Amino acid sequence: MPEPFDDIDLRILAALQDEGRISNADLAGRVGLSATPCLRRVKALEQDGTISGYRAILDRSKVGLGLTVMVGIKVDGHRDENARAIQDAFAGMPEVIACHLLSGETDFLLEVVVPDLAHYERFLLGKLLLLPMVKDIRSNIVIRTVKQNAPLPLTGI
Repeated sequence: MPEPFDDIDLRILAALQDEGRISNADLAGRVGLSATPCLRRVKALEQDGTISGYRAILDRSKVGLGLTVMVGIKVDGHRDENARAIQDAFAGMPEVIACHLLSGETDFLLEVVVPDLAHYERFLLGKLLLLPMVKDIRSNIVIRTVKQNAPLPLTGI
């Protein structure tokens, strides 16, 4: 079990979620540390995997990916080899930006981004429906995203 985070670690994580490009000096000032101990803590959080990376969050429509589809997948048979094979297949599809293994009516929920409906049709017919272990597919077109890329709720942990 990971060691619990102290208040300073939580403030560092919250600040980095809010502004990933903040300088170490500004971060240190925001959390009440000098620069060297702040950098040591950030490096420790990176090394233990708490901070898994930094990236730019792009506007999907501005880069030509204006259609988001939430796709529920039901698999045929729940053998380990099927689960590994389908997860590997999803991991190799650049259109799939998130994949969740679920408990319930649907086995997997995919978040798929493509330029438009014609591209989604090609993705559906040319990739998803070709997977032998897929039993059922339910596509839900996203009309508008209300909340996205929210920071993790670190208070109270």
